[in-house]
Amino acid sequence: RFVASCGFTPDVKVWEVCFGKSGDFREVSRAFELKGHTAGVHSFSFSNDSRRMATVSKDGTWKFWDTDVEYKKQQDPYLLLTGKCEVTEPCRIALSPDAHVAAISCGTSIVVYNTRRGEEEERFVGVHGQYIADLAFDTTSRYLVSCGDRAIRVFHNTAGYRAVVEEMETMLKKTTNKATRERLEQQISSAKKALAAIYGRKH
Repeated sequence: RFVASCGFTPDVKVWEVCFGKSGDFREVSRAFELKGHTAGVHSFSFSNDSRRMATVSKDGTWKFWDTDVEYKKQQDPYLLLTGKCEVTEPCRIALSPDAHVAAISCGTSIVVYNTRRGEEEERFVGVHGQYIADLAFDTTSRYLVSCGDRAIRVFHNTAGYRAVVEEMETMLKKTTNKATRERLEQQISSAKKALAAIYGRKH
């Protein structure tokens, strides 16, 4: 639905790609801008539904945005949080499709942050012999993939599983509906089993 650009300026410009009812392309129109960094933006990333975005800048911060706004009514995106990070070029950011986790690569290392509090969850140091060229999550948010030095590395998104458990446990405390409780308990159990399997393989 959207395309965006970033570079020397501290803003990210976002456009909407518009199609007609029959699927034919109509136009690309300016949607909104992400304003708040104090130096050029290295990289940005959308969540799967485009309702969230993450940006990383030369100013040593990364930002998490709520872009689910009525921009046609001049409503601006909301800044949800700002986190500090190491910034060396090339620098990339990837937001998981479910928007629970943001991963930032600088040089040959990757740091993974949760988007609820902006805290560092994982750090993968020296995972490539040369600079990391790009980062991406798979469509299920289960894996993080990096590329560089003519190699691809695949990581379990353990921070994402922990974020799911945390979010579902918070929802579980608030709900009184039996069916909803059972569904949440099932999702929590599934995420915990996945984490146990990953850590079990590590050791």
